[in-house]
Amino acid sequence: MAKPWRTVDSIDTDEGLLDLRQRGETDFLITIDNRVLMNSSANMSEMVLGEQACKSLKNKNAPRVLVGGLGMGFTLKAALDILPDKAEVVVAEMNPIIVKWCRGPIAHLGGGAVDDPRIKLVIGDVAAVIRNTAIKGKENRFDAIILDLYEGPHGGAPGRGEYLYGDRAIALSSSALKAGGILAVWSEDPDKAFEKRLKAAGFSVNQQRPGRGGRRHVVYIARKTSGSTIDSKLPVGTLHTAALLKSQGS
Repeated sequence: MAKPWRTVDSIDTDEGLLDLRQRGETDFLITIDNRVLMNSSANMSEMVLGEQACKSLKNKNAPRVLVGGLGMGFTLKAALDILPDKAEVVVAEMNPIIVKWCRGPIAHLGGGAVDDPRIKLVIGDVAAVIRNTAIKGKENRFDAIILDLYEGPHGGAPGRGEYLYGDRAIALSSSALKAGGILAVWSEDPDKAFEKRLKAAGFSVNQQRPGRGGRRHVVYIARKTSGSTIDSKLPVGTLHTAALLKSQGS
């Protein structure tokens, strides 16, 4: 008989209670309003996302990487395992309680990645970090941008898809990347319209669906092959908590 889940910690948000739950010694969930956002036993697509985004940077001197969404730390750890010692990794996470959990009860899941000396934590909106980087210019650009966010480009709250994954948002990401840079995106399901937008913005696109059997989530690895024009009037506000929390997949 399966053991029951118990709540380890929780916080009230605009979307409902954000909970960290545990069952036995090894199983953890992060839920919001009783919806499962992350599951510690289903993390293959997250690890593939981090690995594929950073594999070409292994031998690069001091690469800069942006990770949007900390989650349970699987994507971050996968990236750090590949990146060189002089890498700089900016991690944008909306909710500080996620950082607290990754330093506490679920620190072992991410191998303590959140406290790696290469990390710079930003409590805030990854879209704002991307936009500010695009505006500031070449010296601040990233070699890779990894978006590991709840639902990804497929589905989500009205307007959110455009905000993070629409034409202007993709153009901003392109401008925030160095030549040949990688935009790596996790998605709950395939999204052909998103692929089309990436290609129109000058990215070559590789889609992967890690795992076998059952529902397999999608990892998009898009490489910048040409520039794109940003719209400096793109609004950058604050997304709902659920919009920047990632649903883990296999």
